[in-house]
Amino acid sequence: MTTIIGVDCAAQDCNTGLALGHFDGHQCKVSKVVHGNSVDTVAGTISEWIPENQPTLIAMDAPLGWPASLGACLHSHKAGEHVAIESDMLFSRITDKIVWKKTRKKPLEIGADKIARAARSALNLLNNLRALTGDPIPLLTTKPIMDGRICAIEVYPAATLTVKGFMQPKYKDKKELQTRRSILNSLDSQLNITADRNLIENSHDVLDAVICVLAGMDFLLRDVIIPSKDDFEYARKEGWIWVADPGD
Repeated sequence: MTTIIGVDCAAQDCNTGLALGHFDGHQCKVSKVVHGNSVDTVAGTISEWIPENQPTLIAMDAPLGWPASLGACLHSHKAGEHVAIESDMLFSRITDKIVWKKTRKKPLEIGADKIARAARSALNLLNNLRALTGDPIPLLTTKPIMDGRICAIEVYPAATLTVKGFMQPKYKDKKELQTRRSILNSLDSQLNITADRNLIENSHDVLDAVICVLAGMDFLLRDVIIPSKDDFEYARKEGWIWVADPGD
């Protein structure tokens, strides 16, 4: 049995969604969901969900690295100087481009968007979890070899929904309860969801956390887009979005 914890990351704990799943190799049961505004701390809740003697995969909806070109450019750049690197190279990671090409769902550009705040918060969350658990919690950049008791991956719920054929526009709008309900009903074909469905339907943060669990299951089943040999070092430096492979 592998525990999968889905985390819809946000710049502030109060906007974070969490979902707890248990995967037996065939089926994944989602038994708990919470919203960040109802817990003392997100890191504390996650650490309480991690079992003593089972592998745990934390699937996080946030970029966990920055474009390599951006870092290199900023390191040497001085105010007023020309930036010769094209915007697509500067603000997007290799994994962003591959997900866009494969799924036709474009991730937000961490180098140019406020999602950078959520990314920083996600990295701080990982650091806090390492302190609480005493585990190094490595970020996996290859298909699932659980190199420790607790491991983490980056996922992207919108791309997962798109590949599964469940994506519906504007599902994050507060008024779109019926849309979220429809997506949740579709997820029943992939997950055994016994958690609070009312909370899932009423919070897109919590719904995304459940989708993170699904993405984690896809990763464990090895049915995901993987870095090529040429992209592997970029995956280690910039991070990698694990999403089900739609094929050609």
